[in-house]
Amino acid sequence: MRLPAFSGRFATWIAAQVAALKEQPGREIQIHGSTRLGQSMLDARLIDELRLVIAPVVLGAGRRFFRDGATPTGLALTSSQTTPSGLALQTYAVTGQPEYGVYGEG
Repeated sequence: MRLPAFSGRFATWIAAQVAALKEQPGREIQIHGSTRLGQSMLDARLIDELRLVIAPVVLGAGRRFFRDGATPTGLALTSSQTTPSGLALQTYAVTGQPEYGVYGEG
Protein backbone atom coordinates (compact mmCIF):
# COMPACT_ATOMS: atom_id res chain seq x y z
CA MET A 1 0.00 0.00 0.00
CA ARG A 2 1.42 3.34 -0.99
CA LEU A 3 0.67 6.31 1.28
CA PRO A 4 0.09 9.75 -0.22
CA ALA A 5 2.71 12.43 0.26
CA PHE A 6 2.00 15.02 2.92
CA SER A 7 0.66 17.89 0.83
CA GLY A 8 -2.13 20.41 0.62
CA ARG A 9 -4.31 21.15 3.64
CA PHE A 10 -3.08 18.09 5.54
CA ALA A 11 0.56 19.19 5.29
CA THR A 12 -0.43 22.72 6.30
CA TRP A 13 -2.30 21.36 9.33
CA ILE A 14 0.65 19.16 10.39
CA ALA A 15 3.08 22.07 9.99
CA ALA A 16 0.82 24.29 12.13
CA GLN A 17 0.63 21.62 14.86
CA VAL A 18 4.41 21.15 14.92
CA ALA A 19 5.00 24.93 14.92
CA ALA A 20 2.66 25.23 17.93
CA LEU A 21 4.48 22.41 19.75
CA LYS A 22 7.84 24.09 19.14
CA GLU A 23 6.56 27.24 20.89
CA GLN A 24 5.81 25.30 24.08
CA PRO A 25 8.45 24.61 26.74
CA GLY A 26 9.76 21.09 26.89
CA ARG A 27 12.04 18.64 25.20
CA GLU A 28 12.88 18.15 21.56
CA ILE A 29 10.46 16.82 18.97
CA GLN A 30 11.77 13.80 17.06
CA ILE A 31 10.73 12.04 13.85
CA HIS A 32 11.95 8.47 13.40
CA GLY A 33 11.77 6.68 10.06
CA SER A 34 9.20 8.84 8.28
CA THR A 35 10.78 10.28 5.16
CA ARG A 36 7.55 11.92 4.01
CA LEU A 37 6.83 13.64 7.32
CA GLY A 38 10.49 14.58 7.78
CA GLN A 39 10.72 16.09 4.30
CA SER A 40 7.44 17.98 4.82
CA MET A 41 8.75 19.47 8.06
CA LEU A 42 12.09 20.33 6.42
CA ASP A 43 10.21 22.05 3.56
CA ALA A 44 8.23 24.04 6.16
CA ARG A 45 11.50 25.09 7.88
CA LEU A 46 10.43 23.38 11.13
CA ILE A 47 13.50 21.18 11.55
CA ASP A 48 16.47 22.63 13.44
CA GLU A 49 18.74 19.58 13.38
CA LEU A 50 19.11 16.37 11.36
CA ARG A 51 20.64 13.26 12.93
CA LEU A 52 21.42 10.78 10.18
CA VAL A 53 22.53 7.17 10.52
CA ILE A 54 24.16 6.02 7.29
CA ALA A 55 24.75 2.31 6.71
CA PRO A 56 27.66 1.16 4.54
CA VAL A 57 25.51 -0.53 1.87
CA VAL A 58 24.18 0.40 -1.55
CA LEU A 59 20.65 -0.87 -2.08
CA GLY A 60 20.02 0.57 -5.53
CA ALA A 61 16.36 1.27 -4.77
CA GLY A 62 14.20 2.52 -1.94
CA ARG A 63 12.72 5.63 -0.44
CA ARG A 64 14.99 8.68 -0.47
CA PHE A 65 14.86 11.32 2.23
CA PHE A 66 16.27 14.05 -0.01
CA ARG A 67 13.91 13.53 -2.94
CA ASP A 68 13.98 15.17 -6.35
CA GLY A 69 12.42 18.62 -6.10
CA ALA A 70 13.15 19.01 -2.38
CA THR A 71 13.40 22.53 -1.03
CA PRO A 72 17.09 23.59 -1.15
CA THR A 73 18.32 23.70 2.45
CA GLY A 74 21.69 24.58 3.93
CA LEU A 75 23.22 22.17 6.43
CA ALA A 76 26.28 22.49 8.69
CA LEU A 77 27.93 19.36 10.06
CA THR A 78 28.11 19.64 13.85
CA SER A 79 29.04 16.09 14.83
CA SER A 80 30.29 12.94 13.13
CA GLN A 81 31.32 9.54 14.42
CA THR A 82 31.60 6.00 13.11
CA THR A 83 30.57 2.85 14.93
CA PRO A 84 32.75 -0.30 14.96
CA SER A 85 30.34 -1.88 12.44
CA GLY A 86 30.79 1.05 10.04
CA LEU A 87 27.62 3.06 10.62
CA ALA A 88 28.20 6.79 10.14
CA LEU A 89 26.37 8.92 12.72
CA GLN A 90 26.15 12.49 11.50
CA THR A 91 24.43 15.51 13.03
CA TYR A 92 23.67 18.59 10.94
CA ALA A 93 22.32 22.00 11.96
CA VAL A 94 19.80 23.38 9.47
CA THR A 95 21.15 26.78 8.40
CA GLY A 96 18.38 27.96 6.06
CA GLN A 97 19.12 28.79 2.44
CA PRO A 98 22.14 26.94 1.06
CA GLU A 99 25.32 28.71 0.04
CA TYR A 100 26.58 27.59 -3.33
CA GLY A 101 30.21 27.30 -4.32
CA VAL A 102 32.72 25.15 -6.09
CA TYR A 103 34.48 22.20 -4.46
CA GLY A 104 38.07 22.98 -3.59
CA GLU A 105 37.65 26.75 -3.36
CA GLY A 106 38.56 28.66 -0.26
